[in-house]
Amino acid sequence: MLEQTNNIQDNLQYRLSVQVSLNGLSFLVTNPKSEDTVFFIEKTLDYSTTPEELLMDIESIMSQNNILNSSFSEVTVVYSTPIYSLVPAPIFDETKASEYLKFNSKILANDYMAHDVIEKHDIVVVYVPFMNINNYFFEKYGSFNYYHATSIILKAILEKEKYSLPKMFLHFQKNNFDCIVLKDGQLQLCNSYNYRTPEDFIYYTLFCMEQLKLNPDTIPVTLLGEIDEEDENYKIAYTYIRNIDFAKTEASKINLDSEINTHRHFILQKTL
Repeated sequence: MLEQTNNIQDNLQYRLSVQVSLNGLSFLVTNPKSEDTVFFIEKTLDYSTTPEELLMDIESIMSQNNILNSSFSEVTVVYSTPIYSLVPAPIFDETKASEYLKFNSKILANDYMAHDVIEKHDIVVVYVPFMNINNYFFEKYGSFNYYHATSIILKAILEKEKYSLPKMFLHFQKNNFDCIVLKDGQLQLCNSYNYRTPEDFIYYTLFCMEQLKLNPDTIPVTLLGEIDEEDENYKIAYTYIRNIDFAKTEASKINLDSEINTHRHFILQKTL
């Protein structure tokens, strides 16, 4: 668990971003005027938990850090989960949201369906937020914004890579990763894959390249999330893929880790 704090006089000028996944939590408080980090804490788990246990972890972190128990100018919650589906905006029907998910994800009859609209690109991201956590944050802070992590990533890279040649982005979490491919500024693929070993990961990645007729010797591949140069996934990727780099963020004042690991918290920083 990493923590960074400063003295705080008036939290109403600050902004809170929370990232939630079944393998951990991150809380980031920033000053939007200066873009300085005021507070940061994260908890990572070696196993996949449940929304109920996650809420207990949230309550524990909140009880131990007074800064999180006050009002903020803006609160954003991001869900980093593998249960999501992309739908072209022109054919999206909100009343059929569960239909878009049930073909490739296990969902329950009482699951609440949410969706994010990436307006400039006519993409809708359908997903299942954790309503027990949403209800807790609503009771704590009142109205707040929430999104799926895929929406944050897609918005960031589609705006930046609009005129690029084919490019692949791999976003890592524990036991799963998202593979996103752009070509001629358009989204070609966005999918999540579960894996247990580095061999699983590289199999899925190379399979995606083969299906899209992409050359692993030439296509640029950008890494985000829980991966670094000492990671076995990086080492096996470097064996088969020649052009690999880590994602960079322009929010240089948001210093959560060392400079080389800014890609790890790419999603949190893109909520600012």
